[in-house]
Amino acid sequence: MVKSKRDEKQYWLLKTEPGEWSWDDQASNGGLSKWDGVKNHQALKHLKSFRLNDLCFFYHSGIKSPRIVGVVTVVREWYEDDDDDTVGGAVDVQAVGEMRRTVDLKEMKGELKSCTEFRLFRQPRLSVVPVPEGVWEKICELGNGYDGDGVCVCDDDDDEGDEEV
Repeated sequence: MVKSKRDEKQYWLLKTEPGEWSWDDQASNGGLSKWDGVKNHQALKHLKSFRLNDLCFFYHSGIKSPRIVGVVTVVREWYEDDDDDTVGGAVDVQAVGEMRRTVDLKEMKGELKSCTEFRLFRQPRLSVVPVPEGVWEKICELGNGYDGDGVCVCDDDDDEGDEEV
């Protein structure tokens, strides 16, 4: 079976200020939330491009050291939403897991300095940013992955003959 462009998984970064909506807020209530309130035209265009099961970094902005703290997945694609006196739309996202180690912006810029296609560096105020697959993989590597990524993080105390780093 030939995969269409529509079938390819996409990766995103969603920015939020922890005082407005934090990872702890996201993780509560079963980890399910409506992602709305996006007003920038380009960010809205990206949000409308979300597909079921796309993965998104959950990024805390507006703090001294902005950082990726977790991963969510899209569980409902774009829909019109007139709730709470905000005209517009939303997507629904579900918490997948917390980063095993947060990855801050300074570290990303140092490790990904040659990556010109990562819009977080070129358009730092944009609240919804596409993440190229290679960048996604590198950030996951920097953060030792995230809970729920299917990677076993085993306790080294049980392994014999492992070298210490």
